[in-house]
Amino acid sequence: MRVIADYDRCEGHGLCEEQAPDLFRLDDEGRLHPVYEGRDIPADLAAKATAATGVCPVAALRTQR
Repeated sequence: MRVIADYDRCEGHGLCEEQAPDLFRLDDEGRLHPVYEGRDIPADLAAKATAATGVCPVAALRTQR
């Protein structure tokens, strides 16, 4: 599973980081930095990835299998 981020949509709310800090980081300016960008997420973090993408208020994140 991978997480796909739409950086044009992201508004830096940080809910993804709150839900899954092992997967998402926001810098001091509110820019998103997925920890596993361009790579598969470990299977044990898949549920957290799904939950974090679901809380994004602007639908800037999605998962891809």
